[in-house]
Amino acid sequence: MSSNKETFGKTVGFVFVVCLVCAALVSVSAVGLKPLQTQNKLLDKQTKILEAAGLLEKAGTDIKGTYAKYVEAKMIDLDSGKFIEGDPELFDERANSRDASKSDKPQNDIAGINRRSHDAVIYLVKDDAGQVDTVVLPIVGSGLWDLMFGFIGLETDLNTVKSVIYSDHKETPGLGAEVQNPKWIALWDGKKMYDAQNNVAIKIVKGGAKSGDIHGVDALSGATLTSNGVERTLHFWLGKEGYGPFIANFRNGGLN
Repeated sequence: MSSNKETFGKTVGFVFVVCLVCAALVSVSAVGLKPLQTQNKLLDKQTKILEAAGLLEKAGTDIKGTYAKYVEAKMIDLDSGKFIEGDPELFDERANSRDASKSDKPQNDIAGINRRSHDAVIYLVKDDAGQVDTVVLPIVGSGLWDLMFGFIGLETDLNTVKSVIYSDHKETPGLGAEVQNPKWIALWDGKKMYDAQNNVAIKIVKGGAKSGDIHGVDALSGATLTSNGVERTLHFWLGKEGYGPFIANFRNGGLN
């Protein structure tokens, strides 16, 4: 004669053990994969910096080696625009921006970032002769849904654009996410960020920039708020509360 040995207590105990084992597996996986995630995140950043400098095709699959050969990361104080001591590899601008002791609220927060770190890392990209060829500056500003992070690559006049590359955003696929469309990225090459009076003059033009407009870039179709966010981000970071002091200090060839 058989008997039913299943009880409510045994069922709950079995579920608890299964949950405990699963939680342990997830925790071990998260810890074990953390170094790989960190490496992949660093590789992605290096890829975007090389892309902003126009070196991605030259790098091919050797992103790490090309970055090490041509790119020098340096820390600056944003208020003075001068180089400062510090380890760029350990610097975390996002963390600094959340720390009231290491950041300030911008006086004119047109980029919608809420707080701006006192310091920043910029990237000097050199040619085969060791001369600075491109300056890559990180940027961040609000899009439609959240902050968008990216880089501007500028020639050594610190005015002529090589590229504007977005690396991290939550914009709508097919609309605002077109900031990563190669066709739109190509529109930036050769544009001028400043006018003859050194005012920030770059603009995103709804309906399309006129031929020969050195400051105008076509707006993203169907993504007005994202386009406005890009323009405001660039005006903030190229202005006096962003990289303006650094650019003023080094505009006349002081980078080499």
